[in-house]
This record gives sequence, C-alpha cells and structure tokens, in this order.
Amino acid sequence: MLKSTLDSVSREVPPDLLLKWNEILSRLTNVLQIAKDARHHWIDPVVSEAIDSLPNRINSQGFDPWGFSPQEAKFYYSLARHIYDYFRPEIFGIENMPKGRVLIVPNHSGQLPFDGLVVAQATLLQAKPPRLVRAMAERWVSTLPFVNEMFARSGVVLGDPINCRNLLEDDQAILVFPEGTKGSGKIFQQRYQLAPFGRGFMRLALQTKTPIVPVAVIGAEESIISIHDWKGLAKLLRAPYVPISPLLPLLGPLAYFPLPTKFRIYFGEPMHFDGPFDDEDSVIQRKVDQVQDRVQAIVNEGLAQRRSVFF
Repeated sequence: MLKSTLDSVSREVPPDLLLKWNEILSRLTNVLQIAKDARHHWIDPVVSEAIDSLPNRINSQGFDPWGFSPQEAKFYYSLARHIYDYFRPEIFGIENMPKGRVLIVPNHSGQLPFDGLVVAQATLLQAKPPRLVRAMAERWVSTLPFVNEMFARSGVVLGDPINCRNLLEDDQAILVFPEGTKGSGKIFQQRYQLAPFGRGFMRLALQTKTPIVPVAVIGAEESIISIHDWKGLAKLLRAPYVPISPLLPLLGPLAYFPLPTKFRIYFGEPMHFDGPFDDEDSVIQRKVDQVQDRVQAIVNEGLAQRRSVFF
C-alpha cells in the first residue's frame, strides 16, 4: 500500500526528495526487521511449544475471530513468564481444569492484573493439555493505546456477553473476575474480602451449559498495597480507581512497583448449575452466592495454609 502511494505521488515530488524518502523508508524497514528478529530470540521454547499445541483456528492473516495471534502471543507470553517467575507461584489443583468450555472464576486484587496473568500462564504451562485462557477485560482497557492491541493479540477480549458466549460455544476457557474493578482496586484493609459478584457470568454459564471452576489467588493483595482510593482523581482521569500507596511520596513512582510476594493459586473442583439463564435475578443471585462462597472458602483455606507472604 505504501509503495502504491509513493508511485502515485512520484510525478509530483522532486526526485531528490523522493530519493531521500526512499532512503528513510529503507532504513525504517531494516530497523523493523531487526526488531522482529530480536523479538524472536525472546520467545521461550516452552511457551512456544504450548501455544503450538493449541487448536489455534486462525485465518490466512494469522488471527482468530477475536484478534488472537499465536505468533505474537508467543512473544507476549514469553515476557509474561518473567513476571510469572517473579512471583514464584505454587499451583494447586490444576487437574481440576475440565476439557472443553469452562469459566474460571477467581478472586480479584492487586491494583494491576498480575493475578489474571499468573492464572493464565499457569493454565498454559501446567494444565494437561495446555489451555489458552481468554480473559475478559474491562471496557476502559480498550481505550489504552498499545495495551489494547497487545491484550488482543494475547487472547484477551472485551468483557462483552456476546464475546463471552461465542467463545464458550467454541469450547474455550474464559477467565472472568465477577468482582470487577471493585475487586482489583481494594484497599489493604479489605484484603481477601470478596466484593459482591456480578450475575452476568452465571447467566452465561447457564445459557451455554458451562462448568465453573472457582479459583483462589493468594499473594496478589500484598504485591501493590493501597491505603486509599482517590475517587476524585479517578473520575478526572476516567479510570476505575486511583490507588494511593503508603510509600508515597517517599518512593515516587517506585511505590507502585510490585513487591516480590509469593503467589499461591488454588483451582477448585468444577461447579455445575442448571436452570434457565433468563430466570429472575433473585434465583440467579442464589447461584452466584454459591460460587462466591466457594471462592471465599478456598481463599480462607489458602490463607490458613500460608506461613509467609514472601517465602
């Protein structure tokens, strides 16, 4: 396309300027090729093998209908593995992951989505067979430049009910945080106390006859500590929350660098529910409460077994 554009204007551009432009374009192409080659060396062979083992039903351009790119995902998951290793996670109950469609429902915390990253990495590297988790992102994430494309290429999709239903009908694994931003933005005094779950995930589970795997994430609450949510600034920035660290202003931006807490991830046994998906809210809520109670129980069990936040 760029070449055709150049051809169309070549008659109107002075030859010396056109020559200069071609030289710049050639150098830019070389830089991009070098960057592409360098990125290839960053790919972890274990991650690459796991992604290659997935069904990966993609089109001629290398993408699936939701924007996932196996080749680009290899790079992003390889980078994510360094974060995964930083938290030194212990994974329990990964054998509870069923084949086919599944909704993975963990507690949410930590200000930044490290909990989702660790859960997704664990299912890719430790589940047998490997599973690619499609995380449901909040709508505000799609407004972030570069991040939105990186997430899409890695398999993250907009948390829209239609997207989620179509993915489940395609027998994929969905990661959803029913607490939403109220969970991830919790202050330290509220740690490991689940915010009320939304009902949307349960209606989708009923509509698509999907099992729900309750998951507990232990360790994320202490990775980035917040003692206050600055709601005024959050509204101004159109962000869901603005956490205030107890290390401000002493450390400046470094106050938000995650501490090397040790993550422990517990996958519970699948839960199955029956009934019409469009039932009354009160009926759906009782089913939602069962899932929330189970997640809270697994969280409590994990906390009781933990002897150290860091080791």
